[in-house]
Amino acid sequence: MNINSYIDHTLLSASATERDIIDHCNQAKKHKFYSVCINSCYVPLAKQLLKDSSIKICTVVGFPLGASSTEAKVFEAKQAIDDGAHEIDMVMNLGVFKSKNYVEVFKDIKDVKTAIGKTPLKVIIEISELSKNGIVKASEICLDAKVDFVKTSSGFTKSGATLTAVKIIRKTVRDKCKIKASGGIGDYETARKYTDIGVERIGTSKGVAIANGELSRADY
Repeated sequence: MNINSYIDHTLLSASATERDIIDHCNQAKKHKFYSVCINSCYVPLAKQLLKDSSIKICTVVGFPLGASSTEAKVFEAKQAIDDGAHEIDMVMNLGVFKSKNYVEVFKDIKDVKTAIGKTPLKVIIEISELSKNGIVKASEICLDAKVDFVKTSSGFTKSGATLTAVKIIRKTVRDKCKIKASGGIGDYETARKYTDIGVERIGTSKGVAIANGELSRADY
């Protein structure tokens, strides 16, 4: 199995420079990752850098808190696509979810999905902030909104993906939706454990280490 084709090569640091993005895109081309996942201000640059490759451009919306207005998320997503993004990763509104206002959570996600049409939408549910029942409920809302992927984590909370959470998501969504595991995946063996249980995409800033079969010792 070619693990590289599962990887969204991620660089979402607030201090990432243009030089960093250039290097990042070159790494993606060298290792033939599925995509680069970058902040939306760099989508036009990535489009230029990757124009002669098959590497997709993924960007984030409402990131990392998910607490911006639905209208802002919709505008951000549409603008990113106009700029050259092929996929959108949006953050679920966790506060509204914890308020049990599930209709508003659904509408927030659905409005973005409706606005971007066939462009793949991944929804970050932040598993570290949810109970088992919360993971199930968030995954069900994502299914109802017809998203393309449920994504475990932004990488900006206290912990990232877990095999247990992914198994809960898989049991909930079955084959009706794909799963992206993200957060704290830093080596080849860990990445393989996720793909072995049915994860279709890996979000990681350690893609080069994974591609090289190395063990990354970087902190989450």
